[in-house]
Amino acid sequence: MKMLARSFLVIFFSGLFPVAAWPQGGSDPTLIEGAKKEKRLVHWTTMTLSQSKQVVDAFQKKYPFIEIDLFRTGGDAMLNKIFTEDRAGTHLWDVLLTRGDMFLPLMQRKLLAAYRSPETKKIPADLFDKNGYWTGYYVNPYTLGYNTKWVKKEEVPKTYEELLNPKWKGQKISVDNTSYNLLAGLITAWGKDKAIAYFKKLAAQEPSVMRGDTNRVQLAAAGEFPLIISFAPIIQRAASEGAPMDWVPLEPVSTQINPLLLGAKSAHPNAAKLFIDFVLSEEGQKQLVGLSRIPVREDVKPQPARLFGGYKRIVENPGEYENFSEVIKLYQEIFNVR
Repeated sequence: MKMLARSFLVIFFSGLFPVAAWPQGGSDPTLIEGAKKEKRLVHWTTMTLSQSKQVVDAFQKKYPFIEIDLFRTGGDAMLNKIFTEDRAGTHLWDVLLTRGDMFLPLMQRKLLAAYRSPETKKIPADLFDKNGYWTGYYVNPYTLGYNTKWVKKEEVPKTYEELLNPKWKGQKISVDNTSYNLLAGLITAWGKDKAIAYFKKLAAQEPSVMRGDTNRVQLAAAGEFPLIISFAPIIQRAASEGAPMDWVPLEPVSTQINPLLLGAKSAHPNAAKLFIDFVLSEEGQKQLVGLSRIPVREDVKPQPARLFGGYKRIVENPGEYENFSEVIKLYQEIFNVR
C-alpha cells in the first residue's frame, strides 16, 4: 500500500488497457439498440440472491427485450470459477458485482474492460475509477455497534483508542474473523506500523472472534457482548426492526466498496453497459435504499442518512489491494485465526 506501488499500478494498468470513450449524459441510445440485438445479459454477483433477483427484475422491467442469466456465489468461489473458465477459454459473464479485492486479480489477467458510466457525474470521486475499470455500486462502512440495554450512549467508545479501555476487556467486543478490509483501511489511513500496533492492542482486549456479521449482530442484540465492530447497514437494520442496537462511527471509518466490473470478453457488452447505467441511476440507487444498502450517488441518501455522512471516511480503493494477501496473514496472526 505504499504510494510508489499505487502510482506504479495506475501507470502500469493505464498503459495496458486503453481508456474507453464514454457518453456524458444518460444511456447512449446506441447501447439500447446494441442491447436489442444482443438480447441477453449474464450477470454474476456476490450480492444476496433474493436482493440480486429484485435488481435484475427491475432492470428487465425497464428493458424487457433483454433476457437475464443471474448467477450468485461467494467471492472466493466466484474468482475460482472465473479463472477455471478462463483457462478453458470460456468467458460467460458480462458484468460482475463482487468484493473490491477481486479487482486486481481480474485486472492482471486482462479480464476487465473500461466503461465509465455517465451516472458517475453524481458519484463522489473516491467511489469510482477515473479510468473506468470499476465503479462502486454500494458501500459498507465499518462502525462500532452497541447493545443499548448494556451500554449507555454516553459510555460508548467514540474513538478507536477508547476501545482499548480495560473495561472492555474479556469477550466484550465482537470482532469478525475475516474483517481484513478493516485492517487494510486503517493501514492506508495510519500507516502499516501504527495500524498493526493498534490491532495487537485490540487483540489483547480478548475480544470474541467469530465469523458472520449478521449472526454477530443478532448475538449482540441478544446480549452476548455489549460492543461489536461490524458494517453499519447490518446494525442499523437490526435497530430498525426493534432490536436494542445502535452504532457510532469511529474515525476514520474504513469503508468497503462493492464494485461493478465489465468483462473484457463480454458477449453482450451493450447490455452490460446498459445494466451498469441502470443500477447507478437514481432509480437503481433508490432501489438499493429499499434493500437497506448504502448507495454511492450523492443525490440518493441511505436511510437514515447518517449511514454515509457526517464522518471522515477512508475508502478501500479496489486498485490498492496489491498487498491484500499480506493483510490477511497479519490479521489472522493478530487474532489467532486458523
